[in-house]
Amino acid sequence: MLNELDGHTILIGLMAYPIRHSMSPTMHNHAFKKLGLNYAYLAFEVGNETLPKAIESIRALDMRGSNLSMPNKQAVIPLLDKMDPTAEMIGAVNTIVNDHGVLTGYTTDGVGFVKSLDDEGLNIRGQKMTLAGAGGAGTAIAIQAAFDGVKEMAIFNRDDEFLDNAKRNVDIINEKTSCHATLHHLEDQADFKAQLADSFIYCDSTSAGMKPQEDVTLVTDPSWFRKDLIVYDTVYAPRTTELMKVAQRGGVTHVFNGLGMMLEQGAAAFKLWTGEDMPVDYIREVLFEADN
Repeated sequence: MLNELDGHTILIGLMAYPIRHSMSPTMHNHAFKKLGLNYAYLAFEVGNETLPKAIESIRALDMRGSNLSMPNKQAVIPLLDKMDPTAEMIGAVNTIVNDHGVLTGYTTDGVGFVKSLDDEGLNIRGQKMTLAGAGGAGTAIAIQAAFDGVKEMAIFNRDDEFLDNAKRNVDIINEKTSCHATLHHLEDQADFKAQLADSFIYCDSTSAGMKPQEDVTLVTDPSWFRKDLIVYDTVYAPRTTELMKVAQRGGVTHVFNGLGMMLEQGAAAFKLWTGEDMPVDYIREVLFEADN
């Protein structure tokens, strides 16, 4: 048992489906222990069908809040009392804070993405990004990156339930930032390859490569990647995704999974719940050890 639990322990949750692969409980519970905070973080397997009851349980159990991941980041919005302005603009929530029964939604995914690149000494400001996906994480990444100075963004999406999100993201970016965003179809492989050719960074925010579809990747040809392209997969289970393997076969130098983003978005959520700074360097070591 990491933390000693008692009648005063404050509960925080993670609601997603699937959830058993998540490193968030390890991250937050080690941080609570390190700082001597009487909190506990538990993962709950919750999909859209049971989400309303799960959200009401935050109030009923007087939880401090919860994280949300797929498929709940947008479905949760009508169940909340308030929205942080950034989360409202992005249209997705990954963090809930409970303030005496008032539930406020926040998003820390975009901040986590940009900060994880900063941690690696990589600056996307003034650069071109190609981004696949327009779900909750993809939307947060797109809009945060645009506000943080990406000058051009090619957003790729299939003709699926997220296409309207993708169109909305392009409109918001073009109207509210100095970034020029364009929408492209993933089915157009020639266009996909062409956009990657002059990009500084490629980010895949889709579930491709996530368990149980570990063998799936949107790019299968290593020749599509320049060696100096940054390739970033937001999936972190498995640690080396199929996309990362393709990039490594192509000799790409900077290849990342989503663990750094998970750490930094978690640190931002941790601050919202506790008012304390997560010991990020220590937690990075914890996550690395858990991976080995």
